[in-house]
Amino acid sequence: MTAFDDLLAHQRETVALAQVAGRLGWDQETMMPRGAAEQRGEEMAAMESVLHARRTDPRVGEWLAAAQPPDETGAAHLREIRRVWERATKVPARLAAEIARVTSVAQGQWAEARASEDSAAFLPVLARVVALRQEEADAIRGDRSRYDALLDDYEPGATAETIGAMFDALRPGLVALREKVLGATPPPGLTGRYDVEDQMALTREIAAVFGYDFTRGRIDRAVHPFSSGSGADVRITTRTSEAEPLGSIYSTIHEVGHATYEQNVDPAYALSALGQGVSMGVHESQSRIYENQLGRSRAFTSWLFGRMGEVFGDLGVADAEGFYAAVNRVEPGYIRTEADEVHYNLHVMLRFDLERALIAGDLAVEDLPGAWNERFHADFGVEVDRPSRGCLQDVHWSVGLFGYFPTYTLGNVYAGCLHEALRRDVPDLDAALARGDTSGARDWLREKVQRHGARYQPREVIAATCGAEPSEAPLLRYLEAKFGALYGV
Repeated sequence: MTAFDDLLAHQRETVALAQVAGRLGWDQETMMPRGAAEQRGEEMAAMESVLHARRTDPRVGEWLAAAQPPDETGAAHLREIRRVWERATKVPARLAAEIARVTSVAQGQWAEARASEDSAAFLPVLARVVALRQEEADAIRGDRSRYDALLDDYEPGATAETIGAMFDALRPGLVALREKVLGATPPPGLTGRYDVEDQMALTREIAAVFGYDFTRGRIDRAVHPFSSGSGADVRITTRTSEAEPLGSIYSTIHEVGHATYEQNVDPAYALSALGQGVSMGVHESQSRIYENQLGRSRAFTSWLFGRMGEVFGDLGVADAEGFYAAVNRVEPGYIRTEADEVHYNLHVMLRFDLERALIAGDLAVEDLPGAWNERFHADFGVEVDRPSRGCLQDVHWSVGLFGYFPTYTLGNVYAGCLHEALRRDVPDLDAALARGDTSGARDWLREKVQRHGARYQPREVIAATCGAEPSEAPLLRYLEAKFGALYGV
């Protein structure tokens, strides 16, 4: 075997073990008994020790130096393996294992603190998570900021400066649109109670409508919806509320966007460095275009209105147009995952600024609840009434995902670009969506984005698909047209 072949064989086993570690994380959020948290932390630390040893194996460096890629795809394999290897070799094994252990335990403590509305109980462990991630950032940063070093894990090549500039360009348009929309009369929402088992049955049906392959996946309940895995085993979760069925439906569509990206990667890339989504920004573009531009469109909601009526009976709205307005109702709520399209990115920008300050050491963890509440009031004009609606609402910081949040808005920006190109290339899209047929959009996204996995760099795949470099302008055009028409502003 050549050095290239040896490297890919080693990588295949490493990725397979990483999938096993991911399954432990899925189990922890869905089925693990509550009393197993401490032991699971030790198990995760042990798995991370094995993975870190494989990722930093001196032979990887030797193989990288000697490998001759057979083609451009082979060169992409080497690029991705080298990126991970160079990062991993800078992180001490002790630190990698400790991060895995502490974040596994912290996740359970976050869930308990959130349930009991006790942010003070969670802050000590969060301080430990922040300190560990700061130490990791210092180990890998070079001449970059701590935050940029961590951001690169989720969006290779991005920096806080470039993302901040994009956010600065996006914010004025969002704020102006919000002010106009909130000055108009809001449409009525849904009323009634919705059986949660009926919701779960309907979400499974809708997941299939959006192309989720249940022979390689499953849907379960979790506190915070997520997608896990790649290739032949991609699992998603949702959450249900008797009073609010749209949360379950749209969180499911969102996670199906993530999951089908993973399911649709070229099988030739399975268990390799190219066998998953290239970045969290591109990943989020798939979940957001599924959820919003497709799932919340007038065409698709006309089909969904009929289907929900068949399952639940009276929804409290008169017709499909009223349902479309209810699905896209704009109001300044507390919860990011339940936010409308006008407000959503403002939630992300708040987190982006706060986590940058935490990682830089400019904001002490004990001051986070107050800083969050002050910023939320300034941005949304509403006082945070309890921690589960404030700094405890998201799981991300408990598991150390600093640098992840900005990829949500970056994904929205990418989705805006992709949506314009999709409309151009699939002119009969609305007619199909009105029949509950998403295949035209799904096929286009699979061919243009999903099948490539990590073969191309994040901005490269978006620019190649859309014919232009990513910009916030298409997203703003879409939002202004949609909500301007809905609210008559």
